[in-house]
Amino acid sequence: MLTQEQIDFYHKNGYLAVENVLSPETIADLQRVTDEFIEKSREVTAHTDVFDLEPGHTPENPRLRRLKNPVKQHPVYDAAMRDPRITDLVAQLIGPNLRQNGTKLNMKSASFGSPVEWHQDWAFYPQTNDDLLAVGVCMDDMTLENGCLMVIPGSHKGPMYDHHQNGIFVGAVTDPDFEPDPENVVSLQVKAGGITIHHARMLHASAPNRSTKTRRLLLYQYCAADAFPLAGVSDLDKFNADMVRGEPTIIPRLEAVPVRIPLPNGEKQGSIYEIQTMLAKPMFERAP
Repeated sequence: MLTQEQIDFYHKNGYLAVENVLSPETIADLQRVTDEFIEKSREVTAHTDVFDLEPGHTPENPRLRRLKNPVKQHPVYDAAMRDPRITDLVAQLIGPNLRQNGTKLNMKSASFGSPVEWHQDWAFYPQTNDDLLAVGVCMDDMTLENGCLMVIPGSHKGPMYDHHQNGIFVGAVTDPDFEPDPENVVSLQVKAGGITIHHARMLHASAPNRSTKTRRLLLYQYCAADAFPLAGVSDLDKFNADMVRGEPTIIPRLEAVPVRIPLPNGEKQGSIYEIQTMLAKPMFERAP
């Protein structure tokens, strides 16, 4: 369980890094299944509902950038999402009734793993309250060299930055006055088996992987059950099927939170990687 000091730190700063959450056996299972999906990606030559591919991907040299919705692809990923070693910690931060609103596995492969530009998750899925967070399960050691997660402490209490360019949602901060101060950026270097936790409004990014070591980060997005998407709920049964623990509700909790709707869409759709290719002035150099 988290200590009161860790809980207070999260609410003040908007993030946590917790070592030794999952066992080496659990991580080995996740790595094994992930390697199997990398092999399967040899069979495709374009993005699919499962695979998001790096530029230069070929059957002979597979470059898998992201595994989409991994909990739907293999029970090992689903089991990790529901693992009480993770959900017990999340419940301490946003309450006992938890829903998931998205999962992904960002590969960040050795030597060519793509960067993710500065953004706030909240820009992609605003809800009726902001008791939302993302847990990153470190399948490998996260280091400065292989593109570990970077955050700006306290930014979850700040403004909702514009993620639009020429009126189009591009999935990255476009405010002309936004310039991260290196002194304020924290790099979350966490060993395999540890986790990161960051608030949905936290400004965060990751640089390209220029090292020889892969950095696979399995991301689970958790919400308080009374946070409802502002885009609406079209199917209550499907919505409730995303409950991870506790009980669902039909009574949204409404709070005064800053919101920008992530519309209209541009010509590039799919993962955040694809959407961010529309950004005119990226902060990170793309790997070849």
